[in-house]
Amino acid sequence: MTSFGERVRGAMTAHGQLCVGIDPHAHLLADWGLDASAAGARDFGLRVVEAAAGRVAVVKPQVSFFEVYGSAGFAALEDVLAAAREAGLLVIADAKRGDIGTTMDAYAEAWLTPGAPLEADALTVSPFLGVGALEGTFALAERHGKGVFVLAATSNPEALSLQRALRADGATVSADIVRDVSARNARTTPDGEWGSLGFVIGGTVDWTDAGLRPFSPIAPILGPGFGHQGAEPQHLGARFGDLQEAVIASESRSILAAGPDRLAARISERALLYRGD
Repeated sequence: MTSFGERVRGAMTAHGQLCVGIDPHAHLLADWGLDASAAGARDFGLRVVEAAAGRVAVVKPQVSFFEVYGSAGFAALEDVLAAAREAGLLVIADAKRGDIGTTMDAYAEAWLTPGAPLEADALTVSPFLGVGALEGTFALAERHGKGVFVLAATSNPEALSLQRALRADGATVSADIVRDVSARNARTTPDGEWGSLGFVIGGTVDWTDAGLRPFSPIAPILGPGFGHQGAEPQHLGARFGDLQEAVIASESRSILAAGPDRLAARISERALLYRGD
């Protein structure tokens, strides 16, 4: 079984580093002529999948914009997840789950178990109840060839006081998260391969300010903040240095605002910039 790290590495080699977010905001649904409903979110998501297939490696549904419609919204999300994976796209479920013990294990089973209704290729998780609380999730992901993206250094200002806080050894909380997860990757990743436990590090984050350093083994970095929030393809090297090839550059509003008729063309235009062609 090919690991998630190697699957995403191969997919980005083939299709570039752009990840298309699937974020059916109510205002976008209106702009697209769709109802703010589970049916509208489903239609929106399926159209994004159709436009992204063959043009990018990864899509990232934002779970909250489906969850808001209750059980019907989850049913819509199930259809979008299944369609994306059937189209050959790698799917990151942006659910940011974080808990302890069997509760966290159940979240992992819901999103990372083959054949589960909500099956995705990877899941975003929060480590702020302790990285150790995610051990069951890491083990399950490894067992099924799935990926996990651990929140490490996000770009929202509310996070700064927590994520930049200094531990007794002088490391920031962000750096400590990366260190702990990288140590686990090192124990389970064959030489020369990418780890399957990745990180969420914003495309607008200053690594020096966050106390971050290059890590080993290489693991995928989910980089929100590209496009609408200001980060651009030409910033990859300046922000991520030697790890720039591992960045999954996530864009949502900058692409989705093109509307359904221009969506495929916008994805192609943006994807080209991340391939450097």
